[in-house]
This record gives sequence, structure tokens and C-alpha cells, in this order.
Amino acid sequence: MGGGPRGRDGEAQGLDSVNVMDLTPYLNTLVGASLDEVLLSVPVSGRVAIAMRGRFLLRAVCSNFHDPSPIGCAVTDAQACLAYLDKEPYELLICTDHLEGGSNGFELARQARERQGSLKLVVLALGDVIPAEYAEAPWLEAVVAEADFINDQRPLQAAVLAVMGHHSYRSPSLRQGCLPYLSCPRLTPREYEVLDLLASGLSDREIARSLVVSEATARTYTKRLLHTLGVNNRLQAVLKGMRCGMVQL
Repeated sequence: MGGGPRGRDGEAQGLDSVNVMDLTPYLNTLVGASLDEVLLSVPVSGRVAIAMRGRFLLRAVCSNFHDPSPIGCAVTDAQACLAYLDKEPYELLICTDHLEGGSNGFELARQARERQGSLKLVVLALGDVIPAEYAEAPWLEAVVAEADFINDQRPLQAAVLAVMGHHSYRSPSLRQGCLPYLSCPRLTPREYEVLDLLASGLSDREIARSLVVSEATARTYTKRLLHTLGVNNRLQAVLKGMRCGMVQL
């Protein structure tokens, strides 16, 4: 579950066997992380729990809080998240539908609400669907489809705004029942390499080390990749890469 610091940036590294990570002790190192768009700018007064599949999504969501101090749990598996929820009250849980170790994020949300009845819930559906057994659940307040990140820069922010205002939310693809058209460009070998490194959750500095180039050159490679994919930021790039079958988390 927990990992020691990784590299000079002090990032957490999970257990390689199951790719489980607890980033919570290292959240202060994410201040000023360089994603292109701020996803979450909604003030939250209580504690926030975040459970994401893979290091990249976990870091992307955590680093885009203007103030990371409310985040009391930042993990990649359901068991660790529930352990944090058992320790103290939380106001908001943001999780993906799939988690490390085969955990079901919708089931995590259900169990979390059972533990804390006032907990607000937002689920990021990497599979772009809500399973039938959860579709009408009254506790499932907000769900964002992965597809909507690619064309809409702030669906997660909209979901958090909704639940903080005691409303429900479904992102456009889930409301309309139709996924947006997806154009998958051809990448160069270097662009594939950079996309893989982004999906692994590496910073510009770490990408530069991996490719044995300067940090400025690594940033240039990333900008070229975003242009080729026709997206605005790294999160969109990785999610589009996943949808096009170019990369896996």
C-alpha cells in the first residue's frame, strides 16, 4: 500500500507487483505541478479522499487542487481508501470506476457512503458507462465519462461544483447516451515514447532523464505530442491515448 520516496522530487512509489500507491504523505510536493489546465478550483471545507487508477491519474487530480491541504487520502486502491475513511470524517470522495487490484470504484463509492452518510461522491468512469446495478442508485451523485475530458476541459470541476451544491451531475456523454467522435492520429516513435512516459506519471524532469535530453527539450516533445493529438493538456493526451489504444494505465 505505502511506498517510499521516489527520486529527487520526493514522489511516492507503490509496490511494483500490483502498482498500488499511497501518495498521501507526499502531497506537498505536488504544489506547482505543471498541468496545463486547472481541473479543480472549487473550495472544499472538509477532507477530500481521492482514489484513482494508476499513478498518472492520481497525481493529475491531486496536483490540480489550488490548495492540496484538504486532501487526506490519495491512493490507487479501494482498501486503502476505506481505511482512511474509517479514521476520520470526509466531505468528498473522487474515484475512478476501476482501481488497482481489480477494485470496483462504484462499489467503493457505495461502501464509502455506508460508512459516512453525508459524504459527497464523484466517479470518473474510465469505461464511459454506469453499470446497470448502480445507474439508479440514489447515492451516486456525480459521474463523469472519460470521453468528455477530451473535448471538455472541465467536466470534473463541473461535477464537484454540482455535488458541493447538493445536486446530481452526469457529463454530456452519459446524459446523451452518445460518445463524441474520436479521431486517432498516427504518432511518431518519439511521440509514442513520450505518451508512455506521461501515462506513467512522470514529470518533465523525469521524462528528460529517461530520454537523456534537457528538461526544455522534454517540454518541447510534450507540446508536439499535444498538438498531434489535438488536445489541450496532458490529462487529455493520456486519456485520448487510452481511447485510441495507444497507451494503457
